[in-house]
Amino acid sequence: MAEKVDHEERRRQIAEALLRIADTEGLQSASMRAVATEAGVSLRLVQYYFTTKQGLLLDALARLGAQLQARMERWIGEARAPREVVTAVLSCILPTDAESRRITRTYAAYYALVLSDPEVLEKQAAQPPVVLEGFLVKQLRAAQEAGGIAPERDVEMAAAGLLAMVNGLGSSVLGGQRTGEQALAVLSHHLDELFRP
Repeated sequence: MAEKVDHEERRRQIAEALLRIADTEGLQSASMRAVATEAGVSLRLVQYYFTTKQGLLLDALARLGAQLQARMERWIGEARAPREVVTAVLSCILPTDAESRRITRTYAAYYALVLSDPEVLEKQAAQPPVVLEGFLVKQLRAAQEAGGIAPERDVEMAAAGLLAMVNGLGSSVLGGQRTGEQALAVLSHHLDELFRP
């Protein structure tokens, strides 16, 4: 009797292989053949599950986004106050441990792909930051309404600035300009200034 194939598990196996290559070598090295080798399957099997490289890239990007989301949910944990939530979300993005370094490097590989070929992944790559920024705006607005942020502060601009800062700090950590602890200290300083009524 033929063994039943778990198609979702096979797709996950292949997409995870692409993400490992993106993390360690960049997406320029992630040919369909290289992904097949990394996944331990045939090229034909990769092409069966993902008829185009773009389809594979998008599937893997969605899985990477789900991994980041799961990490954020773990870090938020018991956080209840808006500042605790904002701190947890932004701190978990910074590359301060093996998981966050892998996620940050892999997103950087996707950013590099978008820069070299703007048509590929352009819309999809922009979605997670927009959603995250909107979430931060809601948290900052709640803090402002509770009196934790000065009423004249523009929370939309603050959320955009915090995300841009964390992205820049992440690059500086990966590039060796500062440690994860130093990056967290910079973030904490800016949050102290923002959450001052």
